[in-house]
Amino acid sequence: HVEDMDMAQARRLRMGKTRPMACRCSRTNAGSNGGRWQAVDLKRLAESAALANASRGQTAPHPYTGCVLVSRDGNVLAQTHQRGQGTLSAPAEAISAAREAAKGATAYLNLEPCVCAGDRTQVEELVASGVERVVLGMRHPLQCARDRAVDDLRRAGLRVDVLEDLLDGVDEGSPEAQTLAACLQTNEELLHLAVTGKPMSTLKYAMTMDGKIATTKMHAAWVTAPDARGLVFRERALSDAVIVGGNTVRRDDPQLTTRQEGGHHPVRVVMSRTLALPEDAKLWNVSQAPTVVMTQRGARAQFQQRLRSMGVQVVEFDFLNPLAVADYCVERGFLRVLWECGGTLAAPAIASGVIHKTMAFVAPKIIGGSNAPTPCGDLGYVEMTQALSVDVVGVQQVGPDILISGYLPSSGGVRTLARKIAKSESQHYSRPKDRTVSFYKAWNLNGYLSNFSPHSITLQTDNGEPTTWLTVEHFYQAAKFIDVGNPQAKEIVQRIKDAPSPEEAARIGRRAEMLHPELVVPGWDNLKLEVMHRAVKAKFSSHQNIRELLLGTSGEIVEASPHDFFWGCGYDKSGSNHLGKVLQNVRQELLEEREHGWQSNESQEVGNN
Repeated sequence: HVEDMDMAQARRLRMGKTRPMACRCSRTNAGSNGGRWQAVDLKRLAESAALANASRGQTAPHPYTGCVLVSRDGNVLAQTHQRGQGTLSAPAEAISAAREAAKGATAYLNLEPCVCAGDRTQVEELVASGVERVVLGMRHPLQCARDRAVDDLRRAGLRVDVLEDLLDGVDEGSPEAQTLAACLQTNEELLHLAVTGKPMSTLKYAMTMDGKIATTKMHAAWVTAPDARGLVFRERALSDAVIVGGNTVRRDDPQLTTRQEGGHHPVRVVMSRTLALPEDAKLWNVSQAPTVVMTQRGARAQFQQRLRSMGVQVVEFDFLNPLAVADYCVERGFLRVLWECGGTLAAPAIASGVIHKTMAFVAPKIIGGSNAPTPCGDLGYVEMTQALSVDVVGVQQVGPDILISGYLPSSGGVRTLARKIAKSESQHYSRPKDRTVSFYKAWNLNGYLSNFSPHSITLQTDNGEPTTWLTVEHFYQAAKFIDVGNPQAKEIVQRIKDAPSPEEAARIGRRAEMLHPELVVPGWDNLKLEVMHRAVKAKFSSHQNIRELLLGTSGEIVEASPHDFFWGCGYDKSGSNHLGKVLQNVRQELLEEREHGWQSNESQEVGNN
């Protein structure tokens, strides 16, 4: 396990001054609750799962974690949740709130803390706080993080109980099963990603009682009532992306927005092989939400250029199909995708196994028409025995309409997915075999390298005053408007600084840059590399744990963003990868500084002798 140690530990091991780390702990280690759980433990776990959902719709989907910190005498010391990627973890927030009172406490977490980013801060903070017991609803689904925090905590002497270990040992209607279901449901996106290697994808459609989504004249406004449409707006806010086909754009000219001020807005994706799309469409306005058009290579090159000039991203595939799009979404770090397409696109998406859930609204209407479109096109089935069975998990009335939700066989539901992970039937994450270090999302492998990682930096402004920023991204976005000397620019800088997450800081900065280019620092394009280098150097100079992780790498560092061809490598790997190169330069500078420090110390020791 030398790869799991920091450099100092590894160096001591090679010199024979310490013993190797213990092997992975068994799930039957001391601290496991073998039988029925105490009602109070289940209550607190359920509360942590509910807390974890508090940030939904405010930030992009991420591992959702809530924490309830309880003292030895049963008093609740803190109730916290993680707002988004790059923000303080739920247990860190709880420990900070409880301070000395955390000693001897029990921490209830719906999800095992993540250490796949390479940074063990969450575990170290729990140990240092004096917390004696950690109760987890579920182990982390991703292979790069699974069991790592559990093992580290147990090695440090903490008692760790995991409810998921009773997955097959309790009745479905028992309190344990119900609490576990709440924890699994909270992070169903991670479960789907771990097992299928794809974002959790939901097909949403609205139909009449006779199964039609529009009239024979393709008129579809509106099948459902306002209450149902409002629920769809909220579902969009919970998703990374909303996907439609070219037919939907030509017929409905949708906006695909959340209709909310602030909060998270999903990426709007249009699939069209021929790019036979309107010259003017509401989706081409990217001032509120980004739009990505996916097409086949070479389709309407001039129209592609026009779209790009309006800020629309265009991605070309050798052969465009739902599976290729799902793979692209994984590369972008998407966890949850909503398909709002018609039957022509829905059928191949279902057939390829891309769709995992259905969200079917049924309106109390009958429209008729033998040629009126239906929610799903031809799947090639000729016998009823071939029909796909849907595991219905919810039937609810939404105004006058009925919403039926369920899982398709490509998913099977959260318990089925959890069983597959526990049995190691399907895992899609593994440590790279070469020396290349790849990263993207702050919550995933090597996420400590991301400019969204939760590591604050302190930098002096031009007036000499030191200013602390929550993350590198906060500083980078604010730097676009600092020292412009305009009151509006100063207000933008303050809003960025006050943003509770790097995602929200980026949202404010990018939107302001788009709407008010006159407020951006002159020559920004020539300055931004220097600005990023300065911020990244400050980050790794200030935080020893991640500095050692960076210095422990030796190969190429790659920012794996598929849509960013400047800072990342792009989807076709032709990008400039400037962020990766900045990290490599900072690594070299830190290594030289360390070497210089060693030489100075050796010289001083010789002089003293």
